[in-house]
Amino acid sequence: MTQPVKPPPFDPDDPLGLDDLLDDEERAVRTTVRDWAAERVLPHIAGWYESGEVPVIRELARELGALGALGMTLTGYGCTGASAVQYGLACLELEAADSGIRSLVSVQGSLAMYAIHRYGSDEQRARWLPGMAAGEIIGCFGLTEPDHGSDPAGMRTRARRDGTDWVLDGRKAWITNGSVAGVAVVWAGTDEGVRGFLVPAGTPGFEAPEIRHKWSLRASVTSELVLDSVRLPADAVLPGVTGLRGPLSCLDHARYGIVWGAMGAARACFASALEYAGTREQFGRPIGGFQLTQAKLADMAVELHKGILLAHHLGRRMDAGTLRPEQVSFGKLNNVREAIAICRTARTVLGANGISLEYPVMRHATNLESVLTYEGTVEMHQLVLGKALTGQDAFR
Repeated sequence: MTQPVKPPPFDPDDPLGLDDLLDDEERAVRTTVRDWAAERVLPHIAGWYESGEVPVIRELARELGALGALGMTLTGYGCTGASAVQYGLACLELEAADSGIRSLVSVQGSLAMYAIHRYGSDEQRARWLPGMAAGEIIGCFGLTEPDHGSDPAGMRTRARRDGTDWVLDGRKAWITNGSVAGVAVVWAGTDEGVRGFLVPAGTPGFEAPEIRHKWSLRASVTSELVLDSVRLPADAVLPGVTGLRGPLSCLDHARYGIVWGAMGAARACFASALEYAGTREQFGRPIGGFQLTQAKLADMAVELHKGILLAHHLGRRMDAGTLRPEQVSFGKLNNVREAIAICRTARTVLGANGISLEYPVMRHATNLESVLTYEGTVEMHQLVLGKALTGQDAFR
């Protein structure tokens, strides 16, 4: 008769033993990104957030390129060809530092680079992807417009043929990386359907003014894209796709990173609340010894690690080629919503200190309000799942 296996001690940082699901290479990726963020982001992030400026954003991009974090899941052209789970772990660690840093990586790799890699010509890939993978060139992704966010089919940006050239006119809004990008992937309506165009910075008629006065994602560059009779050569169009399935497939890839990243923000807030509860004394003892505080901590831990388990499951499905867009919506809807709830509960544990930038909680809470909206609002993901569940399209 075999002896029963003795379970390891309970680990407050990993109460479900999810670390057992990872292999050595996945743990190494996680450690590398976590250590980089601890050294290069966390000591400065409160100041960047307060000022609304990241003065070293180009330097950070090059460092992230050296880590292999840009276009992680892509192959060739200097990309690392990492697994979806490895990429997810990187997103979690980056967003545990700040959502703005994860957004830089997500837009670069999962939107701009992914679009070029999947739908670009060999010449376009060779021209742009090596520099983008190295962080020498920053990219942005222009889909959302001032009057068309959740309904991209209504976009007003247009591209018309003029001889062998294309001429673009329109506006894009809320574009991460816009004013620091060396190339913009811009989606525009044409007589043939929606097409993607590569617009280099400095092209006449193209401007990317930065959006100011925002109270979320302050450690992130957010811009408008202005296109006034922007003339592009024929080889600026992405040849591999026509129609909305092009940009929407890119968004699915980026949303997957959010499923992991939101849990990074939640983890940082939970860890801050747990540490605070152990040191903050009221009524003669640490507040972590009171039932109401323990109930909050228990509920936060349950939702945090359920969310990480969900992200891990979706990552394994992506690596197996079986992940569906509806499942990505499932993950984005659940994990961002629960991350916000965890941040808000953590704020109550910290009391008045919860609003101070000496702690990460309010910064993450305000950032997640943007994460909740971009790349699909709550309502859009509810409708995606509603259609999948009922077979009825309620979008219109």
